[in-house]
Amino acid sequence: METANILSGKPTPEEVSGLEGSLRPKTLEEFVGQRKLKENLNVFIQAAKKRGEPLDHILFYSPPGLGKTTLAYILAREMGVNLKTTSGPILERVGDLAGMLTDLSEGDIFFIDEIHRLSPTVEEALYPVMEDFTFYINTGRGPAATSLKLAIQKFTLVGATTRGGLLTGPLRDRFGIVGNLNFYDIEELEKIALRSSHILKIPVEPEGIAEIAKRSRGTPRIANRLLRRVRDFAQVKANGIITQKVAEDSLNALEVDPEGLDAGDRRLLAALMEKFKGGPVGIDTLAIAVSEEIDNLTDVYEPFLIQAGFMARTPRGRVATHKAYTHLKIQPPKKTAELF
Repeated sequence: METANILSGKPTPEEVSGLEGSLRPKTLEEFVGQRKLKENLNVFIQAAKKRGEPLDHILFYSPPGLGKTTLAYILAREMGVNLKTTSGPILERVGDLAGMLTDLSEGDIFFIDEIHRLSPTVEEALYPVMEDFTFYINTGRGPAATSLKLAIQKFTLVGATTRGGLLTGPLRDRFGIVGNLNFYDIEELEKIALRSSHILKIPVEPEGIAEIAKRSRGTPRIANRLLRRVRDFAQVKANGIITQKVAEDSLNALEVDPEGLDAGDRRLLAALMEKFKGGPVGIDTLAIAVSEEIDNLTDVYEPFLIQAGFMARTPRGRVATHKAYTHLKIQPPKKTAELF
């Protein structure tokens, strides 16, 4: 078999040591995509270093898998500080927050994933910390209750959320830097998948990488996941090299079609078109129809389907577009034909 045009770059020693570990880029320069956001972050990092201050608090919001957590790790590395991570659901009590805050050193980054899921009491306890680096602990009850004032080292809070609209106004307004991560184009996903193939030492052809990128829903996390699974098919059913044919056959076996839709996407669209005549239908009803959690539909499925033009969100509910009917080869009802 011809393999003259194989891309199999040599990984660095650091990459080899973590061969099956994290595929996260280590620096802003390595981070592919989100050009404007990266440029701004680079300015903020340099300015903070010149002043000898921590970065201002940062909020990242986007659908899952676009790089929010990766950017938090990169910020810590670029600033030369430690990173402490947690998530909104884990911080159930104010005491949990206090324990983590008192463990921070000057300039450290405190990363809270799913920050929109903080309990109201924990969120309110964060307000004075974010503004004045002061933490108040209430002790006792009733007339004997007192409030202890605890100084916290100056740090940077980095929050990440898939649902920016669920953040309360007071919390959102306390972030000095807000960044929105967009879906990636195919060229960017090719670069990401190629870099990952180097780290994992997977021999690939350009056309194979392009096929994986095309079906990755604009999401680096999905590109890396599909790369690993296509590698499995290549090792078992081919000669270990990811060619376009191997990638196509593997992704078809995984039920990922050329538009990047998987079985769940198609089931959702089919239900919308066949059970509800293309909509509009409320998200609660749609979730029941496909036996999915509402949060899963709004956070995982909808962003890409809307971005790719398969679904539209209207004041009356979700609507399937002509592109969805054409892709699934379903005849649209007359009223839908008039709408689109």
